Amino acid sequence: MLFNSYIFILLFLPLTVCGYFLINKKNTKIASAYLLGMSLWFYAYFNLAYLPLIVGSIAINFGLNKLMRHVDSKGKRKAIMLLGVLLNIGVLFYYKYYDFFAENVNAVFGADMTLLNLILPLGISFFTFQQVSYMVDSYHGEVPDYPILDYALFVTFFPQLIAGPIVLHSEVVPQFMDQSKRKFNSQNFARGMFAFALGLAKKVLLADVFGIAVGYAFGNVELLDSTNAIIGAVSYVFQMYFDFSGYSDMAIGLGWMFNIELPVNFNAPLTSRNCKEFWRRWHITLGRFFTRYIYFPLGGSRKGTLRTCINSLVVFAISGLWHGANWGYVIFGLNWGIMQVVNIFVEKWWKKIPGFLQWLGMYVAVVHNAVFAQAASVKDACTLIGKMYTFDFGPIAQEITDGFRPMEVELFLYDIVGKFVSMPAWAGLALYMIGGYVLVLGVKCAAQLVREFKPNWKNALVTIALTGLSILSFSGVSTFLYFNF
Repeated sequence: MLFNSYIFILLFLPLTVCGYFLINKKNTKIASAYLLGMSLWFYAYFNLAYLPLIVGSIAINFGLNKLMRHVDSKGKRKAIMLLGVLLNIGVLFYYKYYDFFAENVNAVFGADMTLLNLILPLGISFFTFQQVSYMVDSYHGEVPDYPILDYALFVTFFPQLIAGPIVLHSEVVPQFMDQSKRKFNSQNFARGMFAFALGLAKKVLLADVFGIAVGYAFGNVELLDSTNAIIGAVSYVFQMYFDFSGYSDMAIGLGWMFNIELPVNFNAPLTSRNCKEFWRRWHITLGRFFTRYIYFPLGGSRKGTLRTCINSLVVFAISGLWHGANWGYVIFGLNWGIMQVVNIFVEKWWKKIPGFLQWLGMYVAVVHNAVFAQAASVKDACTLIGKMYTFDFGPIAQEITDGFRPMEVELFLYDIVGKFVSMPAWAGLALYMIGGYVLVLGVKCAAQLVREFKPNWKNALVTIALTGLSILSFSGVSTFLYFNF
């Protein structure tokens, strides 16, 4: 079930919100069970076959945590913790990485390992990390003795189940247990609707439109000239940002509707002036996980410059693999790791150059590296980047210009304004590109707008307008990019 679908907005969400708060008036435990059941329905709607996987994962992890709590020996506790972590990572490896591993073993050693061609269970990278963090924190004595119902909600709470934010138990379980949050709060609901509308508009009105140009460019890399290669690469950065951050905005908004505050996941990352700042603003909860559970245990920056550099490369290589099981993602991660290492040595010098040049350098790096995350192969990524520098600036492909003429743009720009001024075919593209840069550089990001939200007529009209326009623009099935991770 997609956030950007009729069944979610018109059926699932009203049923879940109304049922949850109505049942809370009688019995809070039954209300929690109802929310858990609805979250599992939300998950099962994508593929019923994987419902036993997440239910079994919750049961095994909860059981191991209970067992660890009742063991006095530190050595045995550590063994249970390691068993839990390895089980979680093992399941993730089986579904997400086995075929990648087998393909490379076959290629290098001439082996004949059978490929499984499994369908990746939705959200497995996210709920695996949440349960690993819970397991490690439990080992360190940082987890209270939560009831299984609250633990299950921590894993399955539908707003963040499929694509984050990756939450810590300390952020959400106490909120589920807080009786004051069991009553419907109109101000929180309005804030949630506002955040949801912002995210929905990002996804439907922006990301999906940029995605058409991305589909053409990355699907025809050999045919591209410099003009269309650059448009394709820049469009992917916009698609990636509006899609990823849009989902997080919707998830955060849905959380607010239930009086649950989820952590901010994107904070104007495309305004960053260096790679360290970028990763403090981009997919914040993923970066936090890697920092807390991999970078710090490896020694962080406490054991000298060389060790810091190695730790950074390891973390970003793993981050690349987390995003996807192919060499493009590995290079994507390693490139970020190399940039982090370079940043260690040039940070003081970098800060002395003009701010605009700092931003431009960072933005160019983001655009180039993003190509490796989207291209079908490393060869295609290198080809597309190479095409950007052939300086063969031909006309914009019709497939791209047509993609930037959705219903609302066609009506306003070509049917209304076009009656008075002749509009070129690329006018829609120009409108989206200029609008994209204005939104990511010159306007408050959604996290700030939601934080400053006040229930008034202005925000009500914005919410209604964005939601209505987005619903009218629904067309076909458009999943979120992070569903693939």
